[in-house]
Amino acid sequence: MASSEKLFLRALKGETTERPPIWLMRQAGRYLPEYMETRAKSKNFLNFCYSPDLATEVTLQPLRRYGFDAAILFADILTIPDALGQKVEFIKGEGPKLEPIRDMDGLSKLSLEGIHDHLAPVYETVSRLSKEIPETTALIGFAGAPWTNATYMVEGQGSKTYETIRSIAYTDPDFFQELINLLVESTSEYLLKQIEAGAEAVQLFDSWAGVLPEDQFDRWVIEPNKEITSRIKDAYPDMPVIGFPRGAGPLYKKFVIETGVDAVSIDQTVPLDWAVEELQPLCTVQGNLDNLCVVAGGEQMEEQVQKILDKMTNGPFIFNLGHGIVPQTPPENVGRVVEMVQNFDKTAI
Repeated sequence: MASSEKLFLRALKGETTERPPIWLMRQAGRYLPEYMETRAKSKNFLNFCYSPDLATEVTLQPLRRYGFDAAILFADILTIPDALGQKVEFIKGEGPKLEPIRDMDGLSKLSLEGIHDHLAPVYETVSRLSKEIPETTALIGFAGAPWTNATYMVEGQGSKTYETIRSIAYTDPDFFQELINLLVESTSEYLLKQIEAGAEAVQLFDSWAGVLPEDQFDRWVIEPNKEITSRIKDAYPDMPVIGFPRGAGPLYKKFVIETGVDAVSIDQTVPLDWAVEELQPLCTVQGNLDNLCVVAGGEQMEEQVQKILDKMTNGPFIFNLGHGIVPQTPPENVGRVVEMVQNFDKTAI
């Protein structure tokens, strides 16, 4: 089947499709028993991400179980800092731990040299997936956006307040701009290589964009996403780019207008009526079921799914969550969401 006929790609091109395509962030993950069985075969998480056999298998697992309209490469956003030379570890029960970089001396230890050799297993996974996914399924490549990767690189771990990086962005903007520039360069090259290997769309995850005030959002979120999108479009003019500045609130609209993305993924706090009025005339909208609503399941979940379908399907729309599936999610609840979306008939509204 030609790529242009895939439901997901049609929606990304601005079509109002007969039903919305569906995929879910973290659709391959710890909520699935088959994922946990495969994960046990790798000594650590980064090794897991760099093992094409295992990464391909876990990407395919949710497709077999649910029949999603798109597959997303299984990897982690922190492959970029790792490839640049920063020490990255995933500690069980604690999450990622990095050797913090907070000044020019630390930045000087990072290098673009050799990143593609380091990331070659990821490109191999993309290439394999492009051949192994069903012909009606689209393949999404992805990367962390510069601001979000920088939060981990500077803080040294996940954070609730991001006080260290926000302070450094104010007090040492020259250093911080150099870090962002390096991330723009490496992220652009990473995504271009994924596209070369067979990705049919790409998503930039700016998961911590919402912690910034507007002027800082403009500089550290909009400008880097705009530059990466521009570089992708220069090389592949028809390649769809999805932006996800999670938590951006009313700044979502500015983000869409200024970055040039083809679609924007919205978190669960965005009012649907606002998204219909302010975002859908500009681009395809993706989202935004609360991931914890899927944990709860039952009538409440079904009501929320139906509400999103009723509100969003008169324009270009892709059904997704407001953030990724969490480990405690019952697999049968995910199945029910997929069933509702795939059986949706908007002519019956």
